[in-house]
Amino acid sequence: MATLQGTWRFETLGGAPLPDEVRHAPWLTFDGDGQVYGLAGVNRVRGTWQLEGSRLTFGPVVSTLMAGPDDAMACERQVVELLNSALDVQADGDRLELRLDGTSGATLVRDDHAGDTPV
Repeated sequence: MATLQGTWRFETLGGAPLPDEVRHAPWLTFDGDGQVYGLAGVNRVRGTWQLEGSRLTFGPVVSTLMAGPDDAMACERQVVELLNSALDVQADGDRLELRLDGTSGATLVRDDHAGDTPV
């Protein structure tokens, strides 16, 4: 299993590419101390993560509470659903597949600059 540490940008959600209208692609940074933080679509998120075998779980996740464009909020709802679920992880180099109940939850790509863009 490849390490999850680093920053990952969402490329797909629910098996579909992110809509063009989404200004900033959601991203997550996993650190080595079990902390995760990122952008869910509109709002910043922070919590904990744990990987056991190929099973990824998140601890309590908190977020800011801003409103945004409909497409960005729809993406955010999908990201938050993933963060509230136990996920199966398949890593292949710089690509990460998160599966929810056997279906494609999201595809992420390693992007250590994703969090550099101001929101």
